[in-house]
Amino acid sequence: MASRTEQSHKTSMLHALALAKKSPPRPNNFRVGAILVNLDDGQVVAEGYTLECEGNTHAEECCLLKLAEQHGTTEEGLANVIKTPHALYTTMEPCFKRLSGKLPCVERVLRQKSWIKEVYLGVQEPEKFVGQNPGQGMLESAAIKVTVVPGFEKEILEVATAGHVSES
Repeated sequence: MASRTEQSHKTSMLHALALAKKSPPRPNNFRVGAILVNLDDGQVVAEGYTLECEGNTHAEECCLLKLAEQHGTTEEGLANVIKTPHALYTTMEPCFKRLSGKLPCVERVLRQKSWIKEVYLGVQEPEKFVGQNPGQGMLESAAIKVTVVPGFEKEILEVATAGHVSES
C-alpha cells in the first residue's frame, strides 16, 4: 500500500477543496468536493463536486457515478469490480439524510465498504439543513476508518456556505 503521510492528506484535502469551489453557490446546499484515492498506488481514481452531475447531486455521489461510468457498471455494481482498497476525501462529512429523498452519501459509502476503507473529511456537516449528522459513527461501525484532516475548517466552511443567506 502506498504510504499516506500527513502532507499527502493535506494535498488530497486541498484537491477536494479546489473541486468544492467549482460547485455553484446555492442557498439550499453545501458546496463540497470529494476525491477517491487508490490506497495501493496513491492515484486519484475519481473526483466530484456538488451539482457536477445531472440532478441534485452531492460530491461523493458524483465520484461514485463517474467511477462507475469508467468501469462500465452502475454505482451499485462498483463493489463487484473494485477490488483494491480506496480512501474517500471529502471536504464535508458525508450526509446521512437528504431532504430531496435521494440516497444519502453515508449509505452510498456503506454500499462500497468492501473497497472504501478510509474516509478523510475536512469538517463535520453543520446542522443547518438536517440537524446532527451521525454519519461518522455509522461509517466507523462498519469498520471504515474516519479521520478529520485539520487546518482547513475556516476555508471549507466559507466555500461550503457561499450563496447561503446570512442569518444575522
